[in-house]
Amino acid sequence: MSLTDNKPTTGWFNSDRRRLLIQEYGIFLAFLLLSVILSLSNEYFLTAGNISNVLLQTSINGVLAIGMTFVILTRGIDLSVGSVVALAGIVSASFVTTSATAGIAGAPYPAAVALLVGIGVGLACGAIVGFIVSRFAVPAFVATLGMLSAARGMTLIYGGGKPVPALIPEFRWIGTGNILGVPMPVVILAVVFIVSWWVLTRTRFGRYIYAVGGNPHAAITSGINVTRIRFAVYGISGSLAGLAGMMLSARTGSALPQAGIAYELDAIAAVVIGGTSLSGGVGRVTGTLIGALIIGVMNNGLDLMGIQSYYQQVLKGALIVGAVMLDQKRNQGL
Repeated sequence: MSLTDNKPTTGWFNSDRRRLLIQEYGIFLAFLLLSVILSLSNEYFLTAGNISNVLLQTSINGVLAIGMTFVILTRGIDLSVGSVVALAGIVSASFVTTSATAGIAGAPYPAAVALLVGIGVGLACGAIVGFIVSRFAVPAFVATLGMLSAARGMTLIYGGGKPVPALIPEFRWIGTGNILGVPMPVVILAVVFIVSWWVLTRTRFGRYIYAVGGNPHAAITSGINVTRIRFAVYGISGSLAGLAGMMLSARTGSALPQAGIAYELDAIAAVVIGGTSLSGGVGRVTGTLIGALIIGVMNNGLDLMGIQSYYQQVLKGALIVGAVMLDQKRNQGL
């Protein structure tokens, strides 16, 4: 053994420091690099109108992905969010439609009633899944796959397979309005992000989520109620899916029974690309937000370049697989 073997590695460019920097800031660098490439490829990419469009396109997936982050941090998964988007959207819309055939008795109600109903529908779906997963130890994949089918079926039953049109302007404002020039869906995403960041980084509940995902057996030994934490994160995911469903209905002006198809894939993609580990216990909502923006920017850039949407699906799949491969390599190196 040489005398240099025991010397500490110093400097900004040793391998350990580079690895830590890439893990910490790699997602931000990837987002900046993608933005630079697209801005050089198309002159319209950095225009104010297009940036606003990207943020609007990202807002719904961002809200879903943040809810998904809570679940994946506990080693879970939620495949039902797309169907919950449709169910919450169509149920809440039936309270604020002026259509005599699509509304419930007494409709239209105040927009606040519809908001409470939509979030309540999402919360109920999440609570059912959380109860099944936490109390009966059913794999999250199976429980949420069942809810995916059940919620889609309930959507078709409730609406008779027809859209709910003619939503009142007060409800549509959450999808088409703005505050100081900032589109309302972007404002909602910002609020959800700030609250979620605070919960995960500044509260005991957030620390418990990381503990449950990192080592559930050690969490139980430490006195953490793992069952309650797992139940809660699915409730959060379902509630945010309900909110996203109303944002979508408000933006389009009607609630469609086929809304939300494959939305769960975009949400999972944003979380994984953002650096949250499928093994649980590692990840941040900041990364999730950047992951959602990467997907939104990528889709927008390909649209501007006239590339068919089919290629977007291929690239998205490649990004997911690549992110998971990097996560596995990181875990093996620990």
